[in-house]
Amino acid sequence: MPESDIISWADGSWTHAPADLVTDAEHLDVTAVEGSDAWRHTAYGFVHDTEHALLAPLRVGEAMDVSFRAPWDGQFDQAGLFVRIDDEHWIKAGVEFADGHLGLGAVVTDIRSDWSVGYVDNWHGSEITVRVSRWSDAVIVRARAAGGEWRLVRVAPFDGDADASAGPFLAAPTRSGLVVRFTRWTRSAADVALH
Repeated sequence: MPESDIISWADGSWTHAPADLVTDAEHLDVTAVEGSDAWRHTAYGFVHDTEHALLAPLRVGEAMDVSFRAPWDGQFDQAGLFVRIDDEHWIKAGVEFADGHLGLGAVVTDIRSDWSVGYVDNWHGSEITVRVSRWSDAVIVRARAAGGEWRLVRVAPFDGDADASAGPFLAAPTRSGLVVRFTRWTRSAADVALH
């Protein structure tokens, strides 16, 4: 992977303020508000735009990585990396705990949301890193656990002419008390190949 620059926790802006946050030079511990989530219409019939995402600019040709740990014990607890153009055009990619399993996936929203997910139960307890690379017409999502091999998660269409921002996110749709520890936030050159 290309050389990366650390992004300071102070360099981002929250989409929605979390219940609490504690920061130092190395970590950002964030507590989600109960009921926070991001979803638009599809299958469930509702719109939720109450996620906690700490965003900084993401330009075409750049990549962003976010690393984190979470307890993964509450239904629909989720964390990862959020990429946003506006309320109706965004991507959330990362890990979600649902129905007793840890799932790695992405929600891509172009007015309506979709969701792709696969189990990664063996990632429970690991530091997880999600990486997005912005190309002129797409966002490429990769992830890994504990410094292991990168796994391709999604290739999604994305408007290269739009201003976009990205960064760490979390949400707790069904409970209070979810605390996610973010351990790293970096920017680098986008990946040049899918394989």
